[in-house]
Amino acid sequence: MIRVAIFDDNSAFASSLEMLLKDSDDYLFVGAYQNALNILPKVAKSKPDVIIMDIKMPEISGIEAVKIIKKEHPSIQIMMQTVFEDDDKVFAAICAGASGYILKGTSPDKILEAIADVYTGGSPMSPSIARKVLSFFQSQQTAQPEFYDLSKREKEILKYLVEGHSYKMIAEVCFISFNTVNAHLRKIYDKLHVNSSQEAISKALRQKIV
Repeated sequence: MIRVAIFDDNSAFASSLEMLLKDSDDYLFVGAYQNALNILPKVAKSKPDVIIMDIKMPEISGIEAVKIIKKEHPSIQIMMQTVFEDDDKVFAAICAGASGYILKGTSPDKILEAIADVYTGGSPMSPSIARKVLSFFQSQQTAQPEFYDLSKREKEILKYLVEGHSYKMIAEVCFISFNTVNAHLRKIYDKLHVNSSQEAISKALRQKIV
């Protein structure tokens, strides 16, 4: 059975959740609390596997409560349940360590399904919340790494250049002529879109090419 505790200052809502859990054979209701004061002793006493956490509570917010719990009990799964769809609250709760985020008004069957999901390692979210999270990550303009198509020999020569080898030293360790080293380096510079060894070294280090 999944042990579930509730933190919500809305006593009517908490009572309805309590009844839902008690009527379900796969869940064990272990406590309901109207605030997050002294939350660690409350958690230690109830020993929940999953906590259903409201965001807006007196004294200590649900988001702060998540941080406190996850620091001491990282294995406890916390699912936020709230009327708030504000972006800042959604992302603050997730960053604090919440594993799920569903809205109040979610059907009883979906609530039980979400509890089981978060308990087994899932991250249940109401559709509108999931869309916000997806949109957030899609909006991040993360630069994609460039592909320079360097040959194995060109990467080897660039590596020696980064390590401080002179053209003559590179020729010696690679068992090739000085002129061949120059020819390889011209191709390397062209592929990296640089004009000097300093620029090539800088780009190789910055983009971890070698």
